[in-house]
Amino acid sequence: MRAVQVPEAGGEFDVVETAVPDPDADEVRVAVDACGVCHSDAMAKEGLAPGIDYPRVPGHEVVGRVDAVGDDVTEWSEGDRVGVGWHGGHCFTCEACRRGDFINCENADVTGLDFDGGYAEYTVAPREALAAVPDGLDATDAAPLLCAGITTYNALRNSDARPGDLVAVQGVGGLGHLGIQYAREAGFEVVALSRGTDKKERALDLGADHYVDTESEDAAAALQELGGARVVLATAPSADAIESVVGGLGTDGEVVAVGIPPETVGVDVNTLVGTRGSVSGWASGTARDSQDTLEFSALRDVTPEIETFDLADASDAYERMLASEVRFRAVLTP
Repeated sequence: MRAVQVPEAGGEFDVVETAVPDPDADEVRVAVDACGVCHSDAMAKEGLAPGIDYPRVPGHEVVGRVDAVGDDVTEWSEGDRVGVGWHGGHCFTCEACRRGDFINCENADVTGLDFDGGYAEYTVAPREALAAVPDGLDATDAAPLLCAGITTYNALRNSDARPGDLVAVQGVGGLGHLGIQYAREAGFEVVALSRGTDKKERALDLGADHYVDTESEDAAAALQELGGARVVLATAPSADAIESVVGGLGTDGEVVAVGIPPETVGVDVNTLVGTRGSVSGWASGTARDSQDTLEFSALRDVTPEIETFDLADASDAYERMLASEVRFRAVLTP
């Protein structure tokens, strides 16, 4: 099979011919139809996570069909449409797993970091890492939903916001353009926050009720004029942007960060005390959460805006993604 490997930390992508992997007893082999390219793939590319064994095939937004199952696998069959996201399996025995909190498993695997991911024609994953993919979703549309989709959908549905509440999505990019759609379909009054006006019409088309140009308006003041936000979904990895919206929270409002800035975020505690507000973070979710995301997306026709690339062009797709030149998600097809 063809695969795209990172030979060593900081190395260049290398398109290779390698053997098709065989699944162990509790694993499933997937013939890959599409794999999204995510900013978190830099962890494999640059060696930003400890303990990565190289060479490594990145990719944690994998959609395909079951090609083979291990001897102990009964829940998946050859031909099933499946997806494999960031959460690549759990141990079932640690304290978090015993409480059913699999996303916080002390020994969790990450697809594309702890085992080879989807920048390939085939990949093998633990049985518990797979999500069923609805027939109504194209593989290239479904792939980004396994990271950008689940992260925004899961964060919003686990917040305290209710239909009719004011919910702001900070950033109209790979995460934000999906967050706007999910917020709209959940029945929120949606505010899109972004620098400049280039993305204004697209944000409104995606379902935003209001648009705030944060270059010309104070984001917090604009949100307060609208009544104060119940939730601000912070998708852009910028500490300044996150800090700028805390003052826009209404009573019991919450900033939920899903984009991770490289620098520390400073928060005015006085503001939080005055509103009973909070700033929190949200991880993606398990395979069941991925499946919920896919099913809701198919039900309500939530799809990412994508650009597709051949597997051999993975380096170009990755570099364009890093430079924010892709609108809005890059997807590889073998």
